[in-house]
Amino acid sequence: MNLKRPIFLSVVAVVGLVVAAFFPRFDSSEKESLLLQTILEIAQYYHFDPQQINDDFSEKVYDLYLDRVDRGKRWLTQSDVDELMAYKAQLDDQAKEGSYAFFDLSVKLLEQGIEKSQSYYQEILAEPFSFDLNETIELDSEKKSFAASDDELKERWRKSLKYEVMTRLAGMIEEQNQAKDSEIGEQQSVEELEVKAREKVLDLYESWYKRMAKLERSDRLTTYLNTITNVFDPHTGYFEPVQKQSFDIEFGGRLEGIGARLQEDDDFTKVSSIVVGGPAWKTKQLDEGDLIIKVAQGDDGEPLDIKGMRVDEVVQYIRGKKGTKVRLTVKKVDGTINEVPIVRDIIVLEERFAKSLILEDEGKEKVGYLYLPGFYADFNDKNGHFSSADVAVELEKLKKDNVKGVILDLRDNGGGALEEVRKMSGLFIEEGPIVQVKSKDRRAEVLKDTDARVQYDGPLIVLVNNFSASASEILADALQDYGRAVIVGSKKTHGKGTVQRFIDLDRMLRGNAEVKPLGHIKLTMQKYYGVDGGSVQLDGVTPDIILPDYLHYVTTGERDYDHALEWSEIEAVPFEQNVYQIHNLEELRKLSEDRIANDETFQAILERAAFVKAQRDETVYPLSLTAYQALEKERDEESKEYRDLMKEEYLSNVSNLTVDLSDLETADESKIARNEDFIKSVKKDIYLKEAIAIMNDMIATHDLAKK
Repeated sequence: MNLKRPIFLSVVAVVGLVVAAFFPRFDSSEKESLLLQTILEIAQYYHFDPQQINDDFSEKVYDLYLDRVDRGKRWLTQSDVDELMAYKAQLDDQAKEGSYAFFDLSVKLLEQGIEKSQSYYQEILAEPFSFDLNETIELDSEKKSFAASDDELKERWRKSLKYEVMTRLAGMIEEQNQAKDSEIGEQQSVEELEVKAREKVLDLYESWYKRMAKLERSDRLTTYLNTITNVFDPHTGYFEPVQKQSFDIEFGGRLEGIGARLQEDDDFTKVSSIVVGGPAWKTKQLDEGDLIIKVAQGDDGEPLDIKGMRVDEVVQYIRGKKGTKVRLTVKKVDGTINEVPIVRDIIVLEERFAKSLILEDEGKEKVGYLYLPGFYADFNDKNGHFSSADVAVELEKLKKDNVKGVILDLRDNGGGALEEVRKMSGLFIEEGPIVQVKSKDRRAEVLKDTDARVQYDGPLIVLVNNFSASASEILADALQDYGRAVIVGSKKTHGKGTVQRFIDLDRMLRGNAEVKPLGHIKLTMQKYYGVDGGSVQLDGVTPDIILPDYLHYVTTGERDYDHALEWSEIEAVPFEQNVYQIHNLEELRKLSEDRIANDETFQAILERAAFVKAQRDETVYPLSLTAYQALEKERDEESKEYRDLMKEEYLSNVSNLTVDLSDLETADESKIARNEDFIKSVKKDIYLKEAIAIMNDMIATHDLAKK
């Protein structure tokens, strides 16, 4: 999450002076050393909880890096690890010196292991497997040590490949058994299907290894640098320039380009989808499935052959400023080759923005449903989309349709801009404190809503789940502390109670153009606390009313991350509100619990949650086809009822807002289709069914209180 720009810029200015004092001018050959030293110095100086750069820090970096580069223990053997082990206590000294001796050795050993393993899978998949042997495989890499020898490593590859072929073979046999003879013609033997299964696995690995072959030193270097930063905490990290650009696009919901999503397809770049309303869509000449062969700039630029390039490289040639032209040579699905000229423009990613619907239960009041996928903010355009402003607009639209309550859906909302959550919380209360933000060695700053207006003063439910994080947790925590909303959802939210800011490394050094761009560091510089003084760090927000989900018995969230910051608390600040006070929470909770206990779908979800927990705990699988088929049959029977329940429609009366209906009358087919899909997904949402029931309880008791 970013704070207000003036604060951000003042921090950068100070950091620039510090780094300039430490580092003189450098030439391009020293860029990597400069990058490592600069990142470490900034992190150590400004991080909320800076690390002592010593042998203990070195060992943490070593363990985390080894886990990341070969988590599956597919490429390195114990002898390789022994070579790397010599550096385990030296990485702190190397980082200070800007040395990459350990990193260089790790890359060399990894590349040797990858090359060696390529011969393994090609040789192993050339021969049929026997699935009659009483063998097992351990699938949890944490329970495995590194292979003692190349022979042991090859044997692990044999078992791993056998498992992958077996799972596909079992699926093919099941499909063939379920299909009618008229649909598939002559039945194929198990031996024939096994050949096809091996071919599929071989294609999968060939494609994977082709992608790995395109990895450059900078990609591996980013992994190493992020390992170092993640020892400070999991949200501090290094961003290459292209990664920062992608982050900004995701965060702001807009980009300058052609409006097409791309993916790698062997040596080619394929168009995976077209953004409706964007430049590519308007040309009517570019389609999903087209292969881009060449890229040329302007009217007379020389076409560049992009065959074999990674998709992130191709994107850099296709993206560009609004009003500039790019010419794509594409191979159509029918085999024809065309040149498609496209004038770049600003593309708005509408699926990233807030949207609303009307939900009605038979004989009950109308309820507004407001879906918010993220706390987005377009810092590059003051007229762009900001989540707080968009939510304010949606609330006004809902009030015009006379809804008696609002359900704000923050499920799977990973957070975003801190300023946006401050403003958004203020839509539901009078002026007052929202969140406390604390930097290291400083008193907490209280961020307040200073607008006395209350845009919505009625009953409010906030829906959350395990993946509601950061800004989502701030809003849920604030409205819960104020007693303004009933928080409904999973046992806990994610538990991210820290604030990050981006620092442009190019601004750290005057001159030195030859080594730029260096990229950015996203740095955890603050923790946030609720108005009651409590932190959501690690613990998350506990909903007022808990609804079971498939992760009900599994521990998830911030507490699962390596090197996450600890929980803490500070003094509370005075707060109150007189908009809408929830006085009967225990009654609402009891009514919901009774419904859950008597609802077959929620009881099936609890059974599914126990099943998921058992599956996670069971990591040893048979390599006998018959034993595996029996295991899968048992599990399939256990989950069939659950899958069927999730296909049902639980809400019958879901509709667009009045003003949105008029807009849809002139919308294109794609937008209409997306709207229909959105409504369908809402109708199948069992959690919204219960949220509406809770809301009806709130409305009824509120009306009684008025009387």
